[in-house]
Amino acid sequence: ATGLTQAIVDNKNNWRPPVIASRRQSSTTFADKEQIWADNASSSPFFGNVYVCFAQFRSQPGAAAPLVVTRSTDGGDTWGQRQVTEATNVPPMMWGRSGCTIRTDSAGVVYLFYESFQSPFRFLPPRGTHFMVKSFDGGRSWTRPIALFRIADPCHFVDPVIQRCVMDGVAGARNDLSAAPSVTIANGAPTGAGATNMIVNVWADGRDGLNNEKVLLSYSTDGGTTWSAPTAVNLPGHRAYYAAPALSPNGRDLYVVYNAFTTPFRNNTTDPRGLIGVVRHADIAAGGTPISWSTLNIGAVGDPRGSSQNNLQAGFLGDYVYATATNTYGAAVWNDARNAAVCPAINAWRAAIRGGPAAPRPAPNTDCPPTFGNTDIFGGSYPDPTP
Repeated sequence: ATGLTQAIVDNKNNWRPPVIASRRQSSTTFADKEQIWADNASSSPFFGNVYVCFAQFRSQPGAAAPLVVTRSTDGGDTWGQRQVTEATNVPPMMWGRSGCTIRTDSAGVVYLFYESFQSPFRFLPPRGTHFMVKSFDGGRSWTRPIALFRIADPCHFVDPVIQRCVMDGVAGARNDLSAAPSVTIANGAPTGAGATNMIVNVWADGRDGLNNEKVLLSYSTDGGTTWSAPTAVNLPGHRAYYAAPALSPNGRDLYVVYNAFTTPFRNNTTDPRGLIGVVRHADIAAGGTPISWSTLNIGAVGDPRGSSQNNLQAGFLGDYVYATATNTYGAAVWNDARNAAVCPAINAWRAAIRGGPAAPRPAPNTDCPPTFGNTDIFGGSYPDPTP
């Protein structure tokens, strides 16, 4: 915002007390995988509206898990909530709706994207679909969900101990929502002038099999009515883990950030594993096609075995990466393991609880290097390479 300084942000008196945005929620309801977006183009009649989407998981196993959007029109003081998908599920074959992302175009149209996919306990890899829901009146009402295209979650192995999809190897970091849609819209912010309202959606996809996971990209130039055929945009040898796009407000440049594993799936905890963060750039041709791809950053390789869940049973790298862009540069953040030390005692114990040779549960403070578990969020800012 114009005039916003670090001193203003640092002053606690300039922040309002927290409020609960997810109203009408019982103590047995779990709001998960939320994402927030503010309508940031002043050309929009709903400029300043704030939207939060989330999956509403309910207590009964296999029960409905609808998508909900809550919105504020007064800077976050009050919120109004709408369920925007059916409250249905098809257990045990399907999981509920999750992995939402929400954005606005220069006219204030709200776009909500999410995925619905098969249960990994029944299908490997789980197949699914990306859906889109739109609002033309600032979030008061919503269209029915529209199926966009089929996806394949890059889950080829469910770890027997943590009962989650993992990708780098046994006792690895979960990747349940790697195929969730991550979306950007060239809405001309902050004024909306010159907006193309092009939409780009990227995700990690497992349709080509284990160790061949890709970052797939599809785009729309007509408000989501039609979409391009998905194409891979990751570098060779990079097993796509999570990805996110950012279009410049004028729609001329596209930045894509992704995490990827550089080693094949490991069936043990002893062989090294590699995790990197990558930032790429493309120009947008007249018809909307991303062209002239270049690589702006390949981060240092880190070993994800140096990460950990709180219970130490497996690695943990989080669920997302993110990117943003202006008309002159892009910026991105990703999960990074370069400063995380691998702990042999942890590796041995993780193998033991999965049926390997017996090993005692280690005490990380005394049995591991000081930087075990020291994963980071790294980020960078990158000038437009083709101004």
